[in-house]
Amino acid sequence: MTLTPTDPYSAIIRLLLQVNKVNRHQVEHAARIQSKLTTFSPLLKILKDLKFVTDQDVRETLRTTSSPIRIGDLLIELGYISPEDLEAACRLQQESNSQEKLGRILVKHNFIDEQVFIEILSIQMGYAFMEPGLNTIDRERCEKIPKTVMAGHSFIPVKSDDGSVRVAFADPLDHEALQTAKRFLGNTIVPVIAQSRSIRKTVELLADKKGGQALAVDNTTVVGTVNSIILEALKNNASDIHIEPMEDRLQVRFREDGVLNHFKDFPREIIPALSSRLKILCQADITEKRRHQGGRILFEHDEGQLDLRVSFFVTIHGEKIVIRLLNRKQELYDLHTIGLSPRMLSRFLEDAVYHPSGVVLVTGPTGSGKTSTIYSCIHALKSPQVSIITAEEPVEYVIDGVAQCSIDPKIDLTFEETLRHIVRQDPDVIVIGEIRDAYSAEVAVQAALTGHKVLSTFHTEDSIGGLIRLLNMDIAPFLVSSTVVSVLAQRLLRRVCPHCAVDVKPTPIQFQRLRCTVKDLQEAQFKKGRGCTLCKQTGYRGRIGVFELLVLDEPVRTAILERKTSYEIRAISINHSGLVALLEDGLVKAAAGLTTVDELLRCLPIFSPPRPLAELRRLAGA
Repeated sequence: MTLTPTDPYSAIIRLLLQVNKVNRHQVEHAARIQSKLTTFSPLLKILKDLKFVTDQDVRETLRTTSSPIRIGDLLIELGYISPEDLEAACRLQQESNSQEKLGRILVKHNFIDEQVFIEILSIQMGYAFMEPGLNTIDRERCEKIPKTVMAGHSFIPVKSDDGSVRVAFADPLDHEALQTAKRFLGNTIVPVIAQSRSIRKTVELLADKKGGQALAVDNTTVVGTVNSIILEALKNNASDIHIEPMEDRLQVRFREDGVLNHFKDFPREIIPALSSRLKILCQADITEKRRHQGGRILFEHDEGQLDLRVSFFVTIHGEKIVIRLLNRKQELYDLHTIGLSPRMLSRFLEDAVYHPSGVVLVTGPTGSGKTSTIYSCIHALKSPQVSIITAEEPVEYVIDGVAQCSIDPKIDLTFEETLRHIVRQDPDVIVIGEIRDAYSAEVAVQAALTGHKVLSTFHTEDSIGGLIRLLNMDIAPFLVSSTVVSVLAQRLLRRVCPHCAVDVKPTPIQFQRLRCTVKDLQEAQFKKGRGCTLCKQTGYRGRIGVFELLVLDEPVRTAILERKTSYEIRAISINHSGLVALLEDGLVKAAAGLTTVDELLRCLPIFSPPRPLAELRRLAGA
C-alpha cells in the first residue's frame, strides 16, 4: 500500500492501511458515511462500527509502529472526546503547577470516565486491560510483597495462564512502581493495566482476609454442609440452589444455564439442622416451621462477598429452600456483546438507548437476562455528565458513579416511597428495577413526560404484551404511545457446546412445530452437542440471548391510540416497523449452529409462521 503526502486520513488510519488491517475501499466507504452524518463522527469510530476494524487490530498496529500515537489523538479518533475537549485539557495541564498527566486531567475534570480511559490507554500502550479481584490475583506472589507497598505504588500480581509473572499496574510507565515490582518479583514481569481504585480495593480486601479463619467446608457438620453447597453452586456458575425435602431424602439441585441439574442427596435427618442454620444466617424465625419466610445472607468466602436471597416454603415433607445467588459478576456486559443482531443493535442504540427521553422496557420471564440488559444500557449511558439513579430489589451489580437504591420493605423503604423521592434528585436517567403495579407504571410515564429517560423491566411474554399490559394498568393509550419509545423482549437459550457440536437436521415433527418448511430453512447449518466432559454430557455450554425489538414508530403509535388488538399491532410491527419476532431471531441463531431447535421449541412463543431464513438474515444484517 503506497500512501501519498496528500492523503487526508489521520496517522492511525494511515497506519492501519499500511499494515493491511483495512483496505482503501473500506476507508473510502467509511468516509462517504462520515460525509453524510449530521453530527461529526471520527473515521476510526465509523470503521469500528462497521466491523471493518477492532480494538485488537488497533492495538497490534500501534505496537508495530516506531512513531507512537498520542493518547489524546487516539481518544479523538475513537470518538470518546472532541478536539475541543483535548484542547481544554491541554490548557488545564499547562496552567497546573502539579505537572499532572493529560489522562489524569481528562478523568479529573470529567471529560472521560476512568475505566474508558484505562481501556483506551491499554490499546495505545499495547498492554492488556483487566479488573483485578480476589479471584484473579496471584495470592502466592502477593504474600511476598507488603500490602502498603502494593497500595502505595498501585500494582498487584495477577494470575497467568501461561506461567508468566503478570502484574497489574495503574500506570505501567511509572518507573518507580515498575522497579519496585521487579525488586520483589524479578525482572521478567509482564505488565497489564488496571484502574487504580480497583487495585487499591483488592489490596484492602486482601489485607482484611489475611489472618482470617478458613471457611469450614465438610459434610460432618451442618455449617460445613451449608458452606460446601453454596461454594459448589458458585463453582458451577449456578443461579439458584433448590434444597427440597423428599419422603426419604433431602434433594439438592442447581439451576445451571436455566435448567435444574441434580447435585447431591442428603439423609432426611439433616433437614431440621440445615434449615435452622440457613434461618440463623438470614435472620429468619427458627421456631416458625408452619409459615413461609424469606431473608438475605451476605456470604463471605475466599473470593469476596456473595449476596444470597433465601426463600423458605412449607411443603408436606418440610420446608423447601430456594437460594438465589446474586452479585457474582464483577463486570458489566457491553451491549455489543449480549447477542443482538447487527441491525437490531444499531436500531436499539439509536432509537431507544440514546433517545433523549422516554420509557425503554425490557420484558421476559424470570431468568431471561432482563437485568443484565438493563445494566448494559446503563453502561452505555454512563458518563461523568449524566446523573443516573436506580430503585432496585435488590441491587445486583454495583456500578461506580451510579446512585443505586436497594428496596427494603422491612424498614418501609418501599418502591412507592423511593419512586416518590427519585424525581426530586434531578436525574437524567431513572432505572426502575421492575414495573410491578399501576403506581410504578404511572411514575415511569410521568417521568418520561417531564423529559427523563426511564429504563425498566416487565414480566410479559413478548414485546407487544408489554404495551398491552401497560394499557391494562389503566395507563391512557395516548400516554403509552407518547412516552414508550421501545420494548425489547428477550430469552436466554442454552448455547451448543463448541467442543462436541455435530451437524444435525430437524425432524419432520420439529418442522411442523416451528410452522415452517424445509425450503424456508435452506442453507441452515443446525448443530447439536453430542455431550462431553466440558459440558457435563449435556451438549450445551453457556447461554445466548434471543431478542425481539419493537420500536414505536407512527404506525404502532396510531394502532395503540386506536386500541387495536395485540394480533393487529404485531402484524403492523412486522409489516411496517421491521419487527423480527423472538422465534425468528432464534431461528437465525439456530441456523448458525449457536443453539438448537429443541431450545427454540422449549423456550420461545410461536404466534405465527416465521419468514424464510434468507429474509430473516437480511433483516438481521447477518
